[in-house]
Amino acid sequence: MGRRGGRFLPRDWFWLLPFGLPPLCCCCCCCFLFIFGISSLETDTPFTMAAIGNRGTVTEASGFDAQADAQKLQEAMKGAGTNAAAIIEVLAHRTIAQRQRIKEAYKQTVGKDLADDLSSELSGNFRDVVLGLLMLAPVYDANELRNAMKGPGADEACLIDILASKSNTEVKTIILAYKKEYGEDLEEAVTGETPGMFQRVLVSLLSAARDESDRVDEAQVVQDAKEIYEAGEAEWATDEDKFLSVLCGRNQHHLLKVFVAYQKISGRDIEESIEREMSGPLASVFLAIVKCLRNKSAFFAARLYKSMTGPGVTDSVLIRTVVSRAEIDMLDIKAQFQRMYGKSLSSFIKADTSGDYRQILLELCGGE
Repeated sequence: MGRRGGRFLPRDWFWLLPFGLPPLCCCCCCCFLFIFGISSLETDTPFTMAAIGNRGTVTEASGFDAQADAQKLQEAMKGAGTNAAAIIEVLAHRTIAQRQRIKEAYKQTVGKDLADDLSSELSGNFRDVVLGLLMLAPVYDANELRNAMKGPGADEACLIDILASKSNTEVKTIILAYKKEYGEDLEEAVTGETPGMFQRVLVSLLSAARDESDRVDEAQVVQDAKEIYEAGEAEWATDEDKFLSVLCGRNQHHLLKVFVAYQKISGRDIEESIEREMSGPLASVFLAIVKCLRNKSAFFAARLYKSMTGPGVTDSVLIRTVVSRAEIDMLDIKAQFQRMYGKSLSSFIKADTSGDYRQILLELCGGE
């Protein structure tokens, strides 16, 4: 984490953005950290320990004791076999910030890296969940993006899930995390692995330049709806540039009104038109943008459902969604899942997973 003598260095200010730091400039953040020092993460305050959202199933554990948790994890890995239940009990019920404290305490008392020790003790999907829980949110996203671009062909669904669902600030912290962890530029990595218009949409999302105000220009709403219609349904060939400029640039409030106006003009929802006019990853990324703007919890509920239906389970999607949303909006995702599919998310997890992997997912989703 770039710490010296119990203090964070200036370059590390951005890691605290996911933990509820008010929107300050880089200079202000650096001053704050130097003044207060975060004191080796030894002060148990809401600022440092709170969850990164307020609709999560994982919340700040009361009576938190990082040293006791570190000792419990050390004991869970002693001797023959591993006490997976103890690992789940600790890590599935602590916030990301609290897990960082546990990692620090473990290194101080054991002299080893907690993630390394757990990686050597565990295996399979259970290990992937546990290691994901130990990462800061932007580092986890950066790691997922890195893995998505390894080997022949990119995991386009992963790129879409992450980049289409993030705010400008979240995208910027992911870019910084990627550079810090891998010494590479994320945009360059993406452009090297993706083609054509799909690449251009991802680059636009990576620019983190969407208008995030609540300003709505009613005349522009109608104009945007008409231009999208004329660029798609009204033309023989789709003008994808217009979809990009509107869907990746306008703010949420404006776009929700554009979608209503578009339906009136075309007689179709914009999602239906995208599916008619486009295909492959380009259609998928535009659909993800629209769905996240409409209802992000419903988008992730659908991703979870798809990951557990059909032949086999798409564990990468299941793990990524549960790990990344557990502190943010898992309560809303669970409610949407029940509403959309008539069954609980937990019932699907129980039916499609097993063992310690099943148990940690259930705990992260708030139990059975």
